[in-house]
Amino acid sequence: MDLGLRYQNGSYCTKEKGSVLFPSFLFYKSLIPIIIRASKKAKKNNYSYEEWVESSLRVVKGLENVGVKFHIDGIDNIKLLDGKPAVIIANHMSTLETFALAGILYPHLRITFVVKKELLEIPVFKHIMISRNPVAVTRENPREDLKKVLEEGTKRIREGYSVVIFPQTTRLYEFDVKEFNSIGVKLAKKAETAILPLALKTDAWQQGKLIKDFGKINPNKEVYFIFGRPVQVKGSGQEEHKEVTRFISENLTKLNVPVKNPNG
Repeated sequence: MDLGLRYQNGSYCTKEKGSVLFPSFLFYKSLIPIIIRASKKAKKNNYSYEEWVESSLRVVKGLENVGVKFHIDGIDNIKLLDGKPAVIIANHMSTLETFALAGILYPHLRITFVVKKELLEIPVFKHIMISRNPVAVTRENPREDLKKVLEEGTKRIREGYSVVIFPQTTRLYEFDVKEFNSIGVKLAKKAETAILPLALKTDAWQQGKLIKDFGKINPNKEVYFIFGRPVQVKGSGQEEHKEVTRFISENLTKLNVPVKNPNG
């Protein structure tokens, strides 16, 4: 089964699909076997990066099959990195981006994430997350978290992995520039690598009331991943941080996502 996304002129758009009844039920019915199969292999240390990419693409296809439409733009900007790892800085809206990014970015970039330590404790799913060797932070001690991100993030980049960072403290359906910290810029500066800005709108996968990660699937909300041109950090990084937040703010505004404090 060919799961790869076919890009044209640096973009991808889901072909029109008909609506289905009970999209949440049908999607999770397809998602659960993907997670269980991947978790079993990861628990045995037998879950390769390529298998993770396949799982990621199956999730994307699963969402498309229940009527969710994807728009992915700026793939040509990723190619400007010439295969070199980067720090990917994005807003964080839902669980969707965590599942989808590996498939979207392959074969251009291999990635890992900066994640909350609690994600490594969720039954079944934790084996998958641990197998991807993420940088886990507690969000209890900002100074210690920064130190860990800089040290371990730089190590991952030296190993050839791009590091995805969501500087917001939590997933939000709006974007608040003042709450968007500069930890990603600091990592890019220390690792002497580029930043790849990413504006995303993924509220088609809503937050759950009982389990935050698994909420309602709403096919009426279209999904957007918009990659900007690579940004090289010079000097303190303050101007580059403003450039990244400006890119995200402007694109989210076009998508009618609420943006607070656009001037920082």
